[in-house]
Amino acid sequence: MPLSAGKLWGMRRMADANGLFKMTAVDQRPPIKAAIAKHYGTDTAPYDDVAEFKRLLIETLQDKSTALLLDPHFAIPRGLPTLSPTKGLIVTLEDSIFEDTGKGRRSSPIDDWSVGKIKRMGGDAVKVLAWYRPDADPEMNRHQQDFTKRIGEACAKYDIPFLFELLVFPLDSDAHQTKDYVEMQGKRSDDVLKSVEEFAKPDYGVDVFKLESPVSAADVPGVGEGDWQAVQQTFDEMGRLAGRPWVMLSAGASKPAFRKILTHAYKAGASGYLAGRAIWLDAFGHFPDWSRIRDELSGDAGTYMDDLNALTDAEATPWHKHAVFGGEGEAFSPADASFRHTYGDI
Repeated sequence: MPLSAGKLWGMRRMADANGLFKMTAVDQRPPIKAAIAKHYGTDTAPYDDVAEFKRLLIETLQDKSTALLLDPHFAIPRGLPTLSPTKGLIVTLEDSIFEDTGKGRRSSPIDDWSVGKIKRMGGDAVKVLAWYRPDADPEMNRHQQDFTKRIGEACAKYDIPFLFELLVFPLDSDAHQTKDYVEMQGKRSDDVLKSVEEFAKPDYGVDVFKLESPVSAADVPGVGEGDWQAVQQTFDEMGRLAGRPWVMLSAGASKPAFRKILTHAYKAGASGYLAGRAIWLDAFGHFPDWSRIRDELSGDAGTYMDDLNALTDAEATPWHKHAVFGGEGEAFSPADASFRHTYGDI
């Protein structure tokens, strides 16, 4: 089924001319703020330092990106003048502060921020992250489901793509505990797969999934290495359950590990990546030496992106060729003068 006009335009804006997503995440808040605050020995990070790092990421990495994911706290106020108008603009909606009861996590939108504001400022897509575990407290899971449905409905109302990120997390009963934005140690593939299956239901209105590896990054061999076929089966199942275009997130994986993950994802039908720390974390380690950060972003990080982009060009599936569109992913309907009569008003 063809996409609505606004969603079609947003999907095209995020991708390259071949329909592939090579997207860089600059919206991270806790991983950046915490490291800067630790450097200064303070409880909070200076706004200017966080914002300058994000601005620098945009400046140095956008040429190799088809779109960038920005947050309204730091990246947009300081970085939007730097962002090329030829690049897609994805804007994050969820607050990085979440409620954790030990039995589940509750997400919420950033205060005074909305899908309508993202559309009004010229955003090409809305990104939302929701923590989810099928075995979490049912009440918490209902909250996460309702939260996601409301975002999906708003994205349909404002006719803008909904890019949805899922992450599993530890419950009190798990051995490994962390509230950091990193891959959960000891995660179970079934938890990832069942989460994707839930949010692939049409009620949620997801247009693109941003997914974590269903297998712990350290255990992903890369296509053609070791016992890769067993891992590939899990990725294949994730792609089948997603049922629409999807991209991989890096979740703090190392550069080599994330590349291996992508080889499996692309074989399973992924259309690209939306990654942050795998690309820029090594450079960030030189904070507060801005000159050295810039050099590494322009050097090693750029070279790494060249490699990821070449892999994406060679092996990823263009988003519009996904089976969900029945060969009409790029079709505009109705393709005649009746469009203005049938296209809905807000």
